[in-house]
Amino acid sequence: MSHSKLKKLIVLGLFAAIAFVATALLRIPMISFLKYDPKDIIIIIGGFIYGPAASMAIIVAVSVVEFFTISDTGLWGLLMNIISSASIVLPAVLIYRKDRSLRGAIIGLGFGCVLNVLSMLLWNYIFTPFYMGQPREAVAALLLPVFLPFNLFKSTINVLLTFLLYKPVSKALVNSRLLDKTVTTNRTGKFKLVPFIAGLLLLIVVLITILYSILT
Repeated sequence: MSHSKLKKLIVLGLFAAIAFVATALLRIPMISFLKYDPKDIIIIIGGFIYGPAASMAIIVAVSVVEFFTISDTGLWGLLMNIISSASIVLPAVLIYRKDRSLRGAIIGLGFGCVLNVLSMLLWNYIFTPFYMGQPREAVAALLLPVFLPFNLFKSTINVLLTFLLYKPVSKALVNSRLLDKTVTTNRTGKFKLVPFIAGLLLLIVVLITILYSILT
């Protein structure tokens, strides 16, 4: 194994460990059974550095460890954890990897926040009845007064903190020689940014349409 690959594995393991500890120690009860945790901040930063595949590896690793240790929501909770993190992390990471600039970070984090809030309304409507043991109508009644404000608060806080922490964290890793400076420099992505953003907008419109049909 090359030295650079070893450093990458060390940093990814560090991010996964910090994300799990943040989940275990900093979970804050919010509304009903919902709890805020900051793990998505660490995962997005890891994705900004190493890309979407690395961020998904962290998401799955942390969710599985959480499932076997501190989670009380079973397999449904494991699935929801992965979906929730992926819906905010992947749009942010994919856009930023294409445009490594302040603009790219803002656009990526903004799309991640919006997609997470909307998609989690749909996924909560589909999956929450299974692990709450409640009829779907009861869960639907909670979408706007409970799930919407919670997910909006959680996503907004996480993207704002990511925006503030990414540069200091990446600089600290470079200074500690755990990260090569070239990893954080601008590079061209393999997909076209405009069609990707157009696809995200279309997905958001579809989600809004589905949610409107559910709530009316």
